[in-house]
Amino acid sequence: MHARQIFYSGYVQGVGFRYTVRRIASGYEVTGWVKNLPDGRVEVQAMAEERQELEEFLDAVRTSALGGNIRNVEMNSLESLPRVRGFSIVH
Repeated sequence: MHARQIFYSGYVQGVGFRYTVRRIASGYEVTGWVKNLPDGRVEVQAMAEERQELEEFLDAVRTSALGGNIRNVEMNSLESLPRVRGFSIVH
C-alpha cells in the first residue's frame, strides 16, 4: 500500500474543493478522506495499492478546475490508513 498526507493551501475552502476531491477519487482505486482545517488549509489522506494510481489521483486534483486555487502543497508519506473504506469528506 502507498499512502500520502497532503496539505493544500490557497483559496481552497468555501469553493467546493473537498467535494471536487471526493468526486475525483471516485474515478480512482484510492481510499481516504478530505477535510477543512481551522487554519484555512485542506488536508487529504489517501491510499492506493499501486503508487501510480495514487500519483494519478493527486495529479488529477492538481489539474482539476479548482487546481488554480492551490497556492502550496505539502506532502508526507504515511505507512497506511487503518480501517479506511471508500473516500469521504470528514467534518
